[in-house]
Amino acid sequence: MSAKIAKFRELGLLVFIVLMSVGVQLRNPSFLTWENINDMITNTAILSILAVGMMLVIVTRGIDLSIGATLALSGMTAALAVSHSPGLSPLAAIGIGTGIGLVCGMALGVLVAWVNILPIIATLGMMNVFRGLTFESSGGKWVSAHQMPDSFKNIATGSLLGINNLIAIAILVYAVAYYFVSHTRTGRRIYAVGSNPESAAVSGIHSARILWLVYTIMGGLSGLAGVLWVSKFASAQGDTASGYELSVIAACVLGGVSIAGGVGKISGIVLGSVLLGILNNALPMIDVSAFWQMFIQGAIILIAVLINALVKRGIDRNNLMRRKI
Repeated sequence: MSAKIAKFRELGLLVFIVLMSVGVQLRNPSFLTWENINDMITNTAILSILAVGMMLVIVTRGIDLSIGATLALSGMTAALAVSHSPGLSPLAAIGIGTGIGLVCGMALGVLVAWVNILPIIATLGMMNVFRGLTFESSGGKWVSAHQMPDSFKNIATGSLLGINNLIAIAILVYAVAYYFVSHTRTGRRIYAVGSNPESAAVSGIHSARILWLVYTIMGGLSGLAGVLWVSKFASAQGDTASGYELSVIAACVLGGVSIAGGVGKISGIVLGSVLLGILNNALPMIDVSAFWQMFIQGAIILIAVLINALVKRGIDRNNLMRRKI
């Protein structure tokens, strides 16, 4: 029953995306041009990569408010590395940024999984720690485009088999994530921990290890996103991606990930990320003021949360009736 409802919800989201795209195209014929579509997908790639990690965290009934700060710290570290060593390989820069993100995620995972600090408190505290480390490592200064070698900036602007690197990396992340959550024992255990922690413990699942793992994955993806972000915008700043975690959470919620845990699909967060990307791109193109843009995005997110709550209530009611029968 829940699977059918999820498919229906995703289909509804897809129909809404199509109808909205057609409506915007009628208002502005340049919306569905290949150039604009490519820009829109490229701009959404980093958001969608982060949404994968956030989905896993939310599925376990957690939240991560530190991903913007982790992204900034990882991006700044990679930018400082290439500015001091211009000959550094782009893959090494990606490895440095991702490694920093993994360390941040591991530390956060320890606080949540073993110290038993509430995720919202632990991530809020570590957000300020990571942001402070970013300013400290850079001395409060920026790393600008002229300090970065072209090889580093080409990470985001280059292409692989005609596909922009950002899009190619996002596709790879989603393919690995889909296999992980659908075809591995650990992936299924993540959902078990989020659905019913008590039953998971009785079944012999080490919940602490699972929680540590999802925050580590989130950190690694944040580190990767940090390198891609700095490469794309050719600038590393202390306040990079400030508040960006809210957009990532919004993409997950729009994609049907339940804040209550245990529910979330890769296909859903793809659609959620696409919808958020379309909103960010389309509203300015049809001359919607910045104030109304915020209102419209907030209203759509609230509607998505309401739908998720109603769906969960319906599923719980059906399960209760089956037990009674």
